[in-house]
Amino acid sequence: MPRLYREAPLASIWEGSGNVMSLDVLRALTRSPRSLEIFLAEVEQASGADARLDERVAGLKRRFSDPATLERRARRVVEDMALCLQGSLLVRHAPSAVADAFCASRLAGDGGLEYGTLPAATDFEAIIERGRPAA
Repeated sequence: MPRLYREAPLASIWEGSGNVMSLDVLRALTRSPRSLEIFLAEVEQASGADARLDERVAGLKRRFSDPATLERRARRVVEDMALCLQGSLLVRHAPSAVADAFCASRLAGDGGLEYGTLPAATDFEAIIERGRPAA
């Protein structure tokens, strides 16, 4: 309990800065409309490599179809942008076990709300082995 009370003031700061960051991203996209096109081109380099990523990218594009409510949805939209970029980079550059675990848990919704919850089919051994120092 003492830790929760000690950290309580930080929650309001974080919430405020999270909104500011999200609105800053939308403002940057408004000032430079081509930046969204460039962002999507970067993300779509992984197109066809993972169906879950492809579906999330399609959903992200739909999120931009209603500009009138975009500001109210800023956090969700920016979160989706980050997840799509992470997924794209992992699918293209990470070991398949890592990319698959990310796509299953973060893009397809097969991760729990508790941090570190991954689907049972995750190749945990491959992920753990990747992090072990070479002998």
